[in-house]
Amino acid sequence: MMLPSSPPVVTDSLNAAVRQRLGFRDGDKGTHSSRTLMYAELEELFRETQPEAVVADYRRAIVEDNVLGKRTHTTREHTTRKLKALFGLDPQIPIFRALRRFWQVDEQGRPLLAMLCGFARDPLLRNTADAVLGAAVGTTVIPDAVEKTLRRNAPGRFSETNEIAIARRILSSWTQSGHLEGQQTKVRKRATATPGSTAYALFLAHLEGRRAQRLFDSIWGRILDGSNGQLVELAKAASQRSLIDFRGAGGVIEVRFPDLLTSDEEELLDEQ
Repeated sequence: MMLPSSPPVVTDSLNAAVRQRLGFRDGDKGTHSSRTLMYAELEELFRETQPEAVVADYRRAIVEDNVLGKRTHTTREHTTRKLKALFGLDPQIPIFRALRRFWQVDEQGRPLLAMLCGFARDPLLRNTADAVLGAAVGTTVIPDAVEKTLRRNAPGRFSETNEIAIARRILSSWTQSGHLEGQQTKVRKRATATPGSTAYALFLAHLEGRRAQRLFDSIWGRILDGSNGQLVELAKAASQRSLIDFRGAGGVIEVRFPDLLTSDEEELLDEQ
């Protein structure tokens, strides 16, 4: 049984300033207005940089060392901006810092890790999520469904031509994450959740102020494509690998995220 449907737009209880500080990006603009999830570029960039890299290191790798193989300096700069917008590329940003940490220890979960981070940082992904996540496994997801969802959640924001282009990029991104398969025709499939991607999804829910069972009953859990029971088991596996601290007894669940937040960030969350 799938998790209950959750609203695609992530708001919860955090104010805008705190959300921005933690790494969420809101508003009516998004990277998918011109690019997809760029999973292949992110994977290559992480392969060619150290886990402790900072913004300048990522920019140097893309622009000066051209590790992504872009033809022109302008394209390299543009790619840097888009990757930074979608993922952060800054260890000072909690959402990116956790992404890079889980990326190192969970190779199988990388496509979902990229989607979870992109989802947190691109309103266009969030505003169109129901068109994909709401589709039954085995059914075809057509661009028109994404366009209608975008039109409903961002009325008058884009021209018809832009809506069509955005919809195709959105479907490409969900294909990269493992939620869809196929080239021209996109068919809904079940994504493969892992301990690392589950830990990251719970961490994102935690940043939004969710605790205990509510960590699992969120849009982040829905992206993982697993039942509540499956996600609990994956959380236990993540705890066994010291990715998170999971405790469950008598129906009471507690999840902690040691070393993923600074003391200042913890205080910021406690004040909400």
